[in-house]
This record gives sequence, C-alpha cells and structure tokens, in this order.
Amino acid sequence: MAIVALLLLVAGVWASWDAAQHVMLSKGREHGTLTVTRCAGGSCAGEYVPDGPQRARAGMTIEESVAVKVGERFPVVVKPGSKELVRAGTAGSLYAWVPLGGALLLAALVVGGGLRMPRLGWGLAVAGGVLLVGTFFAL
Repeated sequence: MAIVALLLLVAGVWASWDAAQHVMLSKGREHGTLTVTRCAGGSCAGEYVPDGPQRARAGMTIEESVAVKVGERFPVVVKPGSKELVRAGTAGSLYAWVPLGGALLLAALVVGGGLRMPRLGWGLAVAGGVLLVGTFFAL
C-alpha cells in the first residue's frame, strides 16, 4: 500500500510538472498578456502582447479551462519553442499543481485506510483539498 500511495504522489507531481515548470521557473522565459478571442476544441486562442520589446502575435493558444472566457485578459508565460501559453502568477501556479491536489486526495484514502495511518491520511486530504479549493478561488 505504501508503494501505491507513493506511486500516486509521484504521478501527481509528474502530471503537474509539465505546466508548473514554466510558471515556477519562468526566469528567462517570455512573459506577456493574452486576450482571449475564441475557444474551440479544448484550447483558446487570442492576441498575445509580450512584456518586452517583441511585437504582438496572434494565434497563441492556451488550454481551455472553466476560468478562461472570451474577452478576458491575463498574464501568461510562453512555453519555449511553441505557440502554447501557460497562465502565470499565483493563479497559474495553483492551477498547474491541480493534478497533485487530486493525487493527494487519492493517496489520503490509501494511507488512511490501507496503511491504517489516519492522521497522515487526513493531513494529505487536507493538503489536497486546500490546493484544490485555493485554485478554485484564485481562478
């Protein structure tokens, strides 16, 4: 059961790291603001205006979520070598770690029930819940 709980947590970090690395280690990456103009097929596109001397670009995409609405503007970071964007700031950091929050909740069940360590299980559940609720209110 300990291996299952550890596997759940590692999978949560692995799933989160794809987006989180661009938000948390954003020094040297291109930052800007995205104004969403349309959403379709699981992604949203719009006009990207960089913070630096580069010129504005169209056709930049961001993953569609419940927090992305047409006409909304928010800070983003460009994934290197692509036209994909990741939401920046506190909301972006929390949103990037949502898979870890789910993994914490699942691991809490395994640790509390399977390993018979209810205090640690409750701690994992509270940590996962705080992450998910914090993300909900930040977005």
